[in-house]
Amino acid sequence: MKYCPKCGAELFDEATICPKCGVPQANSTDDSGSIGYGFLGFCIPVVGLVLFLIWKDVKPKNAKQAGVGALISFALGVLLYILYFVAFGFLLSVDFLA
Repeated sequence: MKYCPKCGAELFDEATICPKCGVPQANSTDDSGSIGYGFLGFCIPVVGLVLFLIWKDVKPKNAKQAGVGALISFALGVLLYILYFVAFGFLLSVDFLA
């Protein structure tokens, strides 16, 4: 059992708010490491990076998912950029129109 830091009421371990005074409990954050944050970070890497930096101490599992999604998106973008210019350079070096 745990106790409310404000009113001292006895709480169940799973309680997210105090039933007596209504104060949210400190450990009531949702840190499930949902894959949805990974997809968000992949689709919008800047948001994934910001979420990682904001949540790295408060919600480490969610922060990791968002950061990994952003990192994968960035790496894939760089890889596609390199492949594009390698293919484009190859096509320019080959005289395929003559």
